[in-house]
Parts: sequence; C-alpha cells; structure tokens
Amino acid sequence: MASVNYYTPEGLQKLKDELQDLKIRGRAKAAEDLREARDKGDLSENAEYDAAKEAQGLLELKISKLEEIVGNARVIDDTNMDVTKVLILSKVKLKNLKNNMVLDYLLVAEEEANLAAGKISVKSPIGKGLLGKSAGDTAEITVPAGKLQFQILEVSR
Repeated sequence: MASVNYYTPEGLQKLKDELQDLKIRGRAKAAEDLREARDKGDLSENAEYDAAKEAQGLLELKISKLEEIVGNARVIDDTNMDVTKVLILSKVKLKNLKNNMVLDYLLVAEEEANLAAGKISVKSPIGKGLLGKSAGDTAEITVPAGKLQFQILEVSR
C-alpha cells in the first residue's frame, strides 16, 4: 500500500500537470515513434522498433507511478498547525554551529524538494532532524558527511 504524502496546492498541481502532459503528449509521441519504427521493415530484426516499445513501456510505468502519487496525495491545510514547531511547510532559519553559517529552508514534500530554491524534503536527513523542534532548540543531525549541529533561530509559516 502506498503512503500518503502531503503537498502544497502548487506542488500537487505541478504533479497533475506533468501527469496530464505524459498522458497526452507523451503517449502521442510514443505512438508516433512506434509507427515510424514499424514502417522500417521486418519487426523481428528492427532495433528501432524494440527501442520504441521499451520507451513506451517506461512511459507507461512513469504514468502509473505518477497516478499512484497523485491518488495518494493530500493538500496540506496549515491553518491548524502549530506555528512554533518545525513541521512540513515550516520556514526555518538555522545557524550551523560549526561554521556559523545561517541558512533558510522551507520544509516540503519529497517531490517538491529543490535545494537551489531553499526547499528541503521532510524525508531528508536534515528535514527529519528538524521536525518537531522549536526556535532556540539545537538539532544534532547525522548526514553522510558526518554529524552537524544546527541551532534553530526562527520558525515561521
């Protein structure tokens, strides 16, 4: 059974748009590629046809996975969430206690994560380590490079 994932309205809409695009344009392109490959002759010795069939299979797998994700997605209602604790959709200002760098992150669902935009997944090591903490708390987080210590300066929505 697939797990429920929580998204912002924008994040869920982006997933739905991608799914719709794959169903319409992706399937049309796959069908066209198959048609072109089939026209090239004997199917038993046609590598282009085999490649097009494999690409079509991968497309259908991706569509199936996206349908499952969208089907199990829930939009986050943050009106009743505790704004003093780090939760999904929290904006967190952190201070790395090792090098005194101040970092700003927004905790989001895994599919919405984008480090360049300052969005980290609640399933990432840092995201997991911050969940439930409040401003003023210190979080010791184990990452692949070792242990990091962050002081939580501010939590907001």
